Amino acid sequence: MKTFCCLIFVVCLILVDVKAQSWVAKPEVNYTNEAGAIITGFVFEDLNKNGIFDTGEVGVAGVLVSNGLHWVKTNSEGYYEIEVRPDMNLTIVQPSGWRVPTDERLVPQFFYVYKQGGTGYDLRFGGLPDTGLPPTTVNFPIIREGAADSSFTCAALADPQTYSNEQLGWLRDGVIAEVVKSGLEEGDCMIHLGDVVGDDLGLLDRLLSVASVTNVPQWLVIGNHDIDFDARVNADKADSWRNIWGPHYYAFEKGDVLFIALDTVYYPCGEEDVQRGRLNCTEDRRPNYNGRLSDEQFTWLEGLINHTNEDKLIVFLTHIPFVSFVDAGSGQHQTDELYRIHGFVEGREALSLSGHTHTIENHSPGQIFDGWTENTGIGPLPFRHIVAGAASGAWFRGDFNVDGVPMALQRLGAPMGYLHLDFYGTNYIETYVGANLSRDRGQWIGVNTPGFGNWFNAIMEWRQENRNERNPIPPFSINDLPDTKLLTPEDFEEGVWLTANVWAGSAETTVIAELPDGRMLEFERTQQGDGEGMKIGADWADPFAAARQLSVSRRALQSHLGDERAQGYELFRGTVREPAPPQPQGSIADRNMHLWKAELPRLDNGVYSIKVTSTDRHGRSFTDFITIEVMDERPPRYWRHELWD
Repeated sequence: MKTFCCLIFVVCLILVDVKAQSWVAKPEVNYTNEAGAIITGFVFEDLNKNGIFDTGEVGVAGVLVSNGLHWVKTNSEGYYEIEVRPDMNLTIVQPSGWRVPTDERLVPQFFYVYKQGGTGYDLRFGGLPDTGLPPTTVNFPIIREGAADSSFTCAALADPQTYSNEQLGWLRDGVIAEVVKSGLEEGDCMIHLGDVVGDDLGLLDRLLSVASVTNVPQWLVIGNHDIDFDARVNADKADSWRNIWGPHYYAFEKGDVLFIALDTVYYPCGEEDVQRGRLNCTEDRRPNYNGRLSDEQFTWLEGLINHTNEDKLIVFLTHIPFVSFVDAGSGQHQTDELYRIHGFVEGREALSLSGHTHTIENHSPGQIFDGWTENTGIGPLPFRHIVAGAASGAWFRGDFNVDGVPMALQRLGAPMGYLHLDFYGTNYIETYVGANLSRDRGQWIGVNTPGFGNWFNAIMEWRQENRNERNPIPPFSINDLPDTKLLTPEDFEEGVWLTANVWAGSAETTVIAELPDGRMLEFERTQQGDGEGMKIGADWADPFAAARQLSVSRRALQSHLGDERAQGYELFRGTVREPAPPQPQGSIADRNMHLWKAELPRLDNGVYSIKVTSTDRHGRSFTDFITIEVMDERPPRYWRHELWD
């Protein structure tokens, strides 16, 4: 009994400590009975942490304040005044060395949302109410306590994209549990890179509550599944988001870094987008989105960068990426007029972080793929662009792992996970962390054999057939895949390749295999990023990931006493996957920008342990061993009945 009491005491101490780290407050908003053309106020050091500008507290000079279009800086007394706009997010830029308060969900409170008349019509998730007359003053509290120095860590989660409370539980037990294990400390942060929920904004509050277990501020980027789909114009599409979370574009500083959260989702798109070649935006189609910034944002962004010291690292946070490998040929899924954004930061240190594609893509400076120039107007990249993977993996598809979370390998074969970023001044180290996996693991090692190619091609050809006319049972399942690590002379004659899918691999990554006799095999990156298009098919697939993606047994699960909706499973907006034989998941790693290959030389009969090591641009290595058997012919695969009959 004594031990039990002690355990309770320890838990209570932990809870008290966690609570002590929070500072719950919000900006102080004051009104009069008259509408003014300007808003004034102070950014002040909130010494007693009550959110009120009290006697004896002093203003903070040089803090940036914006109305969503224009910028001003607080004077020597922390005072500012700025024009009122009828629809605006009044925000400050959290200055380095300081931090803003949060609410109970650890959502930073650095803003006041104003919309004259509110949304003005009914939206499914409420939109914005009429905020009445604009306030006369808005005072923003900040404190020094807990502010990070130039070294800190941020966990960047792209596409949690939970469509249901069931999926939110998987997020909790998958990527959120992984972030908790990372041990983020006060002064660190978490960034959600859009598609935080899957069309149901009613889930956002619970998601923020669950993610607050990480005990760090949560900065959110709006995605194309976080908007009001019943909005009539782009100016209204983020109204419910603004009401539940906050601004849809803003900025904050930490250490030597300026983070800029942009809204790259333009919805509903229209004639202006059609003129850009975005035919998904024509009037005869249902309302759709395009990847671009509004003119208002461009003005806001240019002013922000002009007000920022050149010694800051600028980190763009977007949902729809600036550029993408997997969607290189799409205008909708990359950012229009990217050349303008690149021009704003020319000569500066910069980094782009995004989501949307459910891939991890680490694009190095100088890299370019076919389609980027046509769709974004840029040439080779001037700075690093990273698509940060997906916390939902491939939309929570795939079989369950040992933790009861869908494996859901992503479109390029990487696991669900998050991007772990350690900042040191203006330098940073990026690490992709797979959920529920060892942190020493950063790659899949596979063997691409003739048997794999035949198996892969047969299933992929079946997928291309008319769904209503083809055999409902795939031609092969995972049970039919020949053992790819058992090789014969015939396999070597046709060609055998070792593959390394290095999740966060970039142009600087090297991969080497060491054979038992000391020979070294140097792998070649399958996509060089020299302007070429995508290479697609069995030769460019990741055998490790594809084997798991092409035969998902979870589809077959059913029960005779269970809920009708528990038969098979649901995805997206309740789309039903009724019980059926194991089926391929929707996205297959049949192309890749972070896959390396090396042809395996002819080996004599025997058993070989091969060491495969990838080394990233920071000099860090991931090492795996793969065991290969070589025989004159394949032995019987199954139980030998003939010996017992």
